[in-house]
Amino acid sequence: MIAIDLDGTLLTDELLISPNTVKAIQKAVEMGTIVTIATGRMFPSAKQFAQQLGINVPLITYQGAIIKDVNEKEVMYERLIPPDIAQKLVDIAREKKIHLQVYQDDILYGELENDKLISYAEEVMVPYTIESDLGKIARNGFTKALFIAEPDCLEILQGELRILFGERAHIAKSKETYLEVTHPEANKGRALLHLAKKLGIDRSEIIGIGDNHNDFELITTAGLGIAMGNAVNELKDSADYISLTNNEEGVLHAIEKFILEPMSVTIEKEVVKG
Repeated sequence: MIAIDLDGTLLTDELLISPNTVKAIQKAVEMGTIVTIATGRMFPSAKQFAQQLGINVPLITYQGAIIKDVNEKEVMYERLIPPDIAQKLVDIAREKKIHLQVYQDDILYGELENDKLISYAEEVMVPYTIESDLGKIARNGFTKALFIAEPDCLEILQGELRILFGERAHIAKSKETYLEVTHPEANKGRALLHLAKKLGIDRSEIIGIGDNHNDFELITTAGLGIAMGNAVNELKDSADYISLTNNEEGVLHAIEKFILEPMSVTIEKEVVKG
């Protein structure tokens, strides 16, 4: 099984998947490899790319908070931020005047229609809903909470949140200006193992590919962890292999090297034996 991050990994900086990469993924699937997406994005956004790839498998979304099949018939895994932490995040955002957007039931919410919310929605191609008091929906918990601000601001906030919540929340950057908060069991690594167990796949048979801090659990949990050439240094240091960048078809390179080429050699050997 291959689990691939989207932004900065499968997608180019123009948010596209190269035609060659699509073909390689489809070929790997034809050979029997399960290929899935492991992203911090909402399920509706991830689903669009899954359909583009032609894969019909459960997708790891919201940083691992939800695993749901492409046809939306089954939620295989769900871990929500509890109401008390959800409310505290809303309070902190207001107090510090930092943009916060939250996710619940596959809906993106914001308290104000500002440039950050509009730009984000346009980039990931999903609609948003304005809720003037996020505290009202915090009562049912959030799937994910996302702070958007300058890197220095988020660096301080990340440290404060880790002290405040300890092991009660998973806090990680997905971009320099994005700080994401989820349930402590909502990370790509835990979700990956859950999905692999459901599908009867051993950990040693998993490849995880990512580029940012929120992909740490993904690549360290997988049997083979691959960091993109454009990955943050901390991820590269933890990876088993470093591929090309997202703009150089790094995912294509990894699939060819570790899936397609070994498969071809195996098939050739079997033909010779036959």
